[in-house]
Amino acid sequence: MAAVEITKDNFKETVSKEGIVILDWWATWCGPCRAFAPIFEQTSNQHPDVVFGKIDTDAQQELSGAFEIRSIPTLMVFRDGILLFEQPGALPAAALEDLLKQVKALDMEQVRKEVAARRGEPPQA
Repeated sequence: MAAVEITKDNFKETVSKEGIVILDWWATWCGPCRAFAPIFEQTSNQHPDVVFGKIDTDAQQELSGAFEIRSIPTLMVFRDGILLFEQPGALPAAALEDLLKQVKALDMEQVRKEVAARRGEPPQA
């Protein structure tokens, strides 16, 4: 499955869905971004159950500013609307696979409890 272009118009809708969304913040002039693109694309083809999105930081400056993207490529991983991972730098294919494996294995009920506790919210029954 090819990566989806993410813009300010579809960002919230995309990342708030149930399931895993992995975002690649990139730009056409960025050498490391261009080197990482085939790895991202190949991994997207191996995981049809995951949404792979690409955000062009030049075209989406408002989004890039809102998320304080200072270095590209930057990867972000959301699951069920919760940001679980954010890291600048391209990952080798094996590291990207390992990251996805870890995200898929997470107990999201426990993650939601931890997020609520950090926000000072009462536990839900």
